[in-house]
Amino acid sequence: MGVRHMGDGERAEVDRGGDRHGAVAEQGGPIREAVTRALDDYFRELNGHDCNGLYRLVLNEVEVPLLRSVMAYCSGNQTRAAQLLGLNRATLRKKLREHGLNQE
Repeated sequence: MGVRHMGDGERAEVDRGGDRHGAVAEQGGPIREAVTRALDDYFRELNGHDCNGLYRLVLNEVEVPLLRSVMAYCSGNQTRAAQLLGLNRATLRKKLREHGLNQE
C-alpha cells in the first residue's frame, strides 16, 4: 500500500496492486474535476451575490452520495464500508443516521 497526499495534510492509502479502485484513487482527477466544475457553475449562478456556509454545503452535497455509493458497493456491510472510507465504524453509523441512510 502506498500513501497519496490529498491536500491540506490529508492522506489516503492507495492499493498499488491490481485493484482497479486503487488505481482510480491514485489518479485522483475525475472527482476533483467534477467538484471544480460544480463550484464554478455555483459561483457563476451567484452572479456576485454573497454566499455563506459554502464549506458545509459542499460537504453535505458530497457526503450523501458518497455514503450511498460506498454502502451499495459494500452490499450494506458497514464494517467493510468504514474500512473503505477510512472511518471508525461508529462514525460511519453516526453519519448514516444523520443523513437518514441507516434504513437503506
